[in-house]
This record gives sequence, structure tokens and C-alpha cells, in this order.
Amino acid sequence: MASTAQAATGGENDCKKHPGARILHGPHKTIGGVEAWMVWGLCTVFVVWLFSIQTGYAVVSPEIQKTASLTVAQIGLAGSIYTWAFALCQFFSGALLDRFGSRPLLAIAVAFVTAGAFLYAQTDSMATLIAAQIVLAIGSSFGFVGAGYIGGQWFPAARYGLMFGLVQSLASLGSAFGQPAISWQLQHVTWQQLLNGFGAGGVVLIVLFVLLVRNPSTGPAQLAQTTARPSRPPLVSSILRDLGTCFRNRNVVLSAALAGVSFGSMLAMGVLWGPRIMEARGAGTSLAAVLTAMSWLGLAVGAPLFNLLSDHWNNRRIPAVVGVLLQAAAVSLLIYLPKETNSVSVVTMFCVGLFAGAHMLGFTVAGESVPGRILPDSPPLGDYGGALLMMPILLVLGALAGFFIKDTAKARVDA
Repeated sequence: MASTAQAATGGENDCKKHPGARILHGPHKTIGGVEAWMVWGLCTVFVVWLFSIQTGYAVVSPEIQKTASLTVAQIGLAGSIYTWAFALCQFFSGALLDRFGSRPLLAIAVAFVTAGAFLYAQTDSMATLIAAQIVLAIGSSFGFVGAGYIGGQWFPAARYGLMFGLVQSLASLGSAFGQPAISWQLQHVTWQQLLNGFGAGGVVLIVLFVLLVRNPSTGPAQLAQTTARPSRPPLVSSILRDLGTCFRNRNVVLSAALAGVSFGSMLAMGVLWGPRIMEARGAGTSLAAVLTAMSWLGLAVGAPLFNLLSDHWNNRRIPAVVGVLLQAAAVSLLIYLPKETNSVSVVTMFCVGLFAGAHMLGFTVAGESVPGRILPDSPPLGDYGGALLMMPILLVLGALAGFFIKDTAKARVDA
């Protein structure tokens, strides 16, 4: 007790001696107040910005393919490398935020994405593209998780799911409008200039994060915990131990399988293969971008919707399973519908994103399951049927895993 009081007193004295310390490092004023919304809003802007870069890959990848003399398989491989690097970094990003807080980690994450955008703009070979994807993945792994972390730190626990859903919804809306906007901009500027513009926006975000984002401090207990930090176990060993604990929990593994294939398939369609399928149906590049944007518009609706339905029905498992099964049906229709049904594709793409909102009930990042290497350089529509067959299969398997999840909704309500 004495050491706790001393830590608290010492912290207060430091703020009195150095008023600037309170501005940059002092405690937040009100949970869910104006300051909380400001920090959360800035982190959400970060997510929207990086999502725009990610989904912009769907629009600029044909241009990159031409400039760097790459094949469709190489473009698909680069996208897969990004996703696997993202998934690997995700193991550490959450743990780092838990240990060190949002300051300065989120500013560093923005710097990585900014560097990746500038490197992206210099792509003239497969090696440069892969390097850009890895740098982008390192920074992006802190984006969605960071916004969720901020929501949990600065808002009441009961609103955590809703705040997380809002982040996904806003990011999806940004992607829905961003893809057509990027396609339009490419008619006036080069893809290199466009990506350099994203990088310039990142520089502004870095400054704002350094000035405004800090770790919330709730009082003496947290200060005492800070003084005890040297006694914590090494980071890597603690992460491995925590992962072991997670993998021993059946619900964690099954929900990860369900949510992973759902969000992974959404990324595959919304970031890379959606526009290619639309172009194979005869749509122009601009129209293909607009049609693909419908999937992100659907996700913007589905992300908070499935949370609300789950709360309304007091059930987590059934909405998640039904959503993923419907997503599998929508993806299958998109791949296997006849070429002459472009008008139906608009609704189908929207449904792909809408039902992908089910992944918010068990969010986890999953690798992209896209076998780009079996496609020819200029694949007709029929070739996508065999190449992307794995996607609806994985969605059905993910939904089957969901049937074995022990529902936790009633336990949460009673708590």
C-alpha cells in the first residue's frame, strides 16, 4: 500500500513540475468523454486510411502488373505474402499494446504503413513489391487491433463490441467509396503518384499521433504496475505461453477458424479477386472497381448488424454460422454465375460483404487462401471456378466449426 501511494504521489509531483507531461502523458479526463472520442476517432482514421491502401491494391494491381512485368500469379502471391506477414505480426501487435500501451506504438505503426506506401510506389520488380507488402503488413497489424484496444481503454466495457463494429463499418465505408475514387484518380495521375499521396497523408497522421495519442492512466494501481514492469517475463516467452493458453480453449480455436475464413475470403474478394472476376465478365476497370466496392459497402452494414442481431437474440453461435454459410453461397454464386448475369453480380457482391459481417462475432485475422499460381496470365471467367473453389469450401468448413462453439451470450448477459 505504501509503495502504491508513493508511486501515485510521485506521478502527481512529476505533472506539477512539468505541466507538459500532463498534456502528453497525463490521465484521461472522462471515460467515453470528448478526449476519448478524439483519440478513438484518430485511430479510426488510421484504420480507414490503411484499409484504403489495402483495398486500393485491387485497383492498382493491374497497373503494377504492367509496369513491373509481373504475372497474375505473382500479383496473387504478393497479396498472400502480405496476409501471412500480417497474420504473423498480429500475434505480437496485441501483446505489445497490452504491455506498452498505445503511445508510442501506434505512431510507429503509422510510420511503417507510411514507409510501405512510399516503397509501394517504387515497385518495379517482384522483390520490391514483396518488401512493400511486408512493411505495410507490420504497420497494418496494429491498425484494427489498435482501434479495438483504444475502444477498450477509453470506453465502458459494455460498449467494446459496438465500438469495434463501428471501426469495421467506417473502414468498410472508406473502402467502398475509396475503390471507385482511386479508379477515377488513376485516370488523372499515375499509380505511383497516387501511392505517394497516400504516403504524404501518412506523414500528417504520424504528427497527429505523436501529439494527441497517449496511454490512458486510471490511477495509482496502474502507476504501481508500471514500476513493477522490469519483473515481467520476456515478451516472446509470454506470448508463446498466452498462445498455448488460447489454443487449449476450444472456443478460441473454433471461433478463430470461423472468423478467419470469413474475413480472409472477404479480403480475397474485396482486395484482389473481385475486380478480376468482374473484368473476366466483361466489365471495364472502373466498373469492376465500383462493383467490388459493393462488397465493402455490404461489410459496412453487416459488421454492426451481426453484433446487434447477436445481442437481440442473445446468441452468438447461430448468427455467426448462418452468416458464414450465406457468405459461402454468395461467393459461390459470384464465381459460378454465367457471364451474362452482371446485374446480379451487384447484389451478390453486396451480399458477400454483408454476410462477412458475421466474422465480427469472433474476429481474428486469417491467411488468404487464393491459389493464384494455377491461373494463366489472362484467365477467362471459367478458370476462376477451379482456382477459387477452395474459398466456398473453406467457408462451409468454418461454419461447421461454428456448430461446435459453446455459446457465450447468456454468460455475458448474466455477468
